[in-house]
Amino acid sequence: MRLQGKVAIITGAAHGMGEAEARLFAAEGAHVIVADRLEAKGEAVAASIRSAGFHAKFQKLDVTDEGEWLGLMDAILAEHGRLDILVNNAGISGSSVGDPEGLDGWHRIIAVNQTSVFLGTSLAAERMAAGGGGSIVNISSIMGFVGSTSGHPAYHASKGAVRIYSKAAAVRYGPAGVRVNTVHPGYMPAMLNSTNGNERADKIAATPLRRLGEVIDVAYGVLFLASDEAAFVTGTELVIDGGWIAQ
Repeated sequence: MRLQGKVAIITGAAHGMGEAEARLFAAEGAHVIVADRLEAKGEAVAASIRSAGFHAKFQKLDVTDEGEWLGLMDAILAEHGRLDILVNNAGISGSSVGDPEGLDGWHRIIAVNQTSVFLGTSLAAERMAAGGGGSIVNISSIMGFVGSTSGHPAYHASKGAVRIYSKAAAVRYGPAGVRVNTVHPGYMPAMLNSTNGNERADKIAATPLRRLGEVIDVAYGVLFLASDEAAFVTGTELVIDGGWIAQ
């Protein structure tokens, strides 16, 4: 029970990495707020967690909307009186927008991947500071370190910005007891074209551990940074990529 009694928001928690993090956090004793735009899926995840005997509640959230962030924060403080953990997990890839190379695509990717992290971090840090501290984990990517032929430039830019913004936030909010770190996942099945067997094989061959990542691999890293075990860890990156960017 590494998060016993802690109150945690996880964005983009209706599926994928966010869902894995929500389930793991709840099993470790946290009161989890499953935050997502996908209401039916988010409600189902929260209900499933509760049916397993743990604490979870769904809250609809558009991570690009400051008003919705404020409403979420107010609701949590009204119910729990505190906020201990925020995982800014929500994000989109270049393939999620119509024209990732155009201006509209740029603005959408930056809004979801970068601006949302600013909103969540700044608003959560203020409330955590008032409560004596907390932990913020911002999900970036290995594409926040390097360029690639497969990723869209806007995606790389957004994830690189999350990395350096989180360092600046760690410096700013550290004196108030708020830790801010980033996690950088590598290639996972959901990131690859399921119909392209060659792409999958190429990524496995290029990864020193010779496999793709799984969402639980990332969730355990996020759990460590969120927990008190990482009480002296802030302003740094945890790369979970099977060694891909080490070469």
